[in-house]
Amino acid sequence: MAWDVFSVIGTIAFAISGAIVAMEEEYDLFGVYILGIVTAFGGGAIRNLLIGLPVSTLWSQEMMFQIALAASTIFFLMPHHLIKHWNRWGNFTDAIGLSAFAIQGAMHAVHLQLPLAAVIVAAVLTGAGGGIVRDLLAGRRPIVLRHEIYGVWAACAGLLIGLDLLSGDFFLYSLFIVITILRIFSYTRDWRLPMRKLQVSK
Repeated sequence: MAWDVFSVIGTIAFAISGAIVAMEEEYDLFGVYILGIVTAFGGGAIRNLLIGLPVSTLWSQEMMFQIALAASTIFFLMPHHLIKHWNRWGNFTDAIGLSAFAIQGAMHAVHLQLPLAAVIVAAVLTGAGGGIVRDLLAGRRPIVLRHEIYGVWAACAGLLIGLDLLSGDFFLYSLFIVITILRIFSYTRDWRLPMRKLQVSK
C-alpha cells in the first residue's frame, strides 16, 4: 500500500516540478511534457541501472506515465492567477517528490536485500536523480549541487529505512512528512552545508 501511495505522490509532484521549470524556461507544451516525464522517471531509471535492474521495467508503469502526463497538462492549463507564485509551488512540489521517491527508492533496495550503502544511494538517486536530469536539460546547475541542503535529506531517509530500526506504514508516512518539512525548511530558512571556495592564483 505505502509503495503505491509514494509512487503516485512522487510522480505527480515531480511531473508538476518539471512542468514548472519548463514554463520558467518558456518551453512549449511538448517541452513541458518532456521535463515532466524526465523529472518523474529519471531518478528511477538511474537507480535501476546502478542496482542491476533493467531500465525496461519503467515501461511497465503505464498508469504512472498517464498520471505524469495528466499532472503536467493540468498545471500547464491552470489560470495564471493560480500559478503566479510558481517559485513557491516549484519548491514545495520538489520537496514532496524528493521525500516520496527517496523513501520509495530505499524501500526498493531493501526489498532486494541490498546492503545499507546501496539503500542510501538508491534513496538519493531515486529522490534527486530526476531533478538532476531536469535541471541539466533546462541548462541549470542541478539543485542537489547548490548550497542549500537537498540530497542529504534523501540520504537520511535511506539511512533510517536501511537500518530497519522502525517499520510499517505509519513509520514510512511519518518519515515522508518529516523529510518534506526538513527540505522546505532548508530553502525557507536558508540551511546550508559547509562550503569552501578555492582561490586560483594567477
